[in-house]
Amino acid sequence: MKVVFEKKGAVAYVTINRPERLNACDFETYGMLADIWTEFQADRDLRVAIFTGTGERAFCAGSDIKSNYVERIGREGARTPYAVMLELTKPIIAAINGHANGGGLEQALCCDIRIAAEHAQFGLGEVRLGWLPGGGGTQRLPRLIPLGRALEMLYTGNRIGAEDALRLGLVDHVVPMPQLMTRAEEIAAEICKSAPLAVQKIKEVVRKGLDLPLIEALKLEHRAYDWLNETEDAREGARAFAEKRPPNWKSR
Repeated sequence: MKVVFEKKGAVAYVTINRPERLNACDFETYGMLADIWTEFQADRDLRVAIFTGTGERAFCAGSDIKSNYVERIGREGARTPYAVMLELTKPIIAAINGHANGGGLEQALCCDIRIAAEHAQFGLGEVRLGWLPGGGGTQRLPRLIPLGRALEMLYTGNRIGAEDALRLGLVDHVVPMPQLMTRAEEIAAEICKSAPLAVQKIKEVVRKGLDLPLIEALKLEHRAYDWLNETEDAREGARAFAEKRPPNWKSR
């Protein structure tokens, strides 16, 4: 199985499983990921996902060039995960266990929180092949890190290490490899304590608000606040706080 999809309680585990190819994605793998993210969004029991790759060498080394992926995408068109991930309302934590290059880094950029192992490497090397990143790299990277550093990575195709990525804000945590999944699961567990509809609305408002003038973004926030205030979960949260007990979220 090129992608492993597991469900453990409210947490989804999505693992690219091509370690012999450094978890590079061929045409089929991209399609499987798109389908899995669609299923993740539709499953009301799932609250958060942890996204990683098999082994300790690579999260995802990008598109599998040797599989003739580029030729096939031009001929057939491709169902890729990037557009699907853009529409998700549930959070994704990327556990980056090694190389995140090309399409691998672009998939990590689609995630909400990025945790890197100390040996992880990051790069968008398409320019060395005469291409440009086609999965959002030219747009997401400059929105996340300083423009000059983003352009340097894009123009040269050079890679940076985990500590540089942390300083730039490309990743949010750097941990030793044995602690990578533990840290991701700790964050996922904390998210699962929160009201699911509120988490989803926060993601929606933050993502949409970044592209709006502040006054319009504040209006968006206010509408979301009013909507949440009418939910059963909002009433349950207030009751649980008053009664000094954990809330029982219903996602409604």
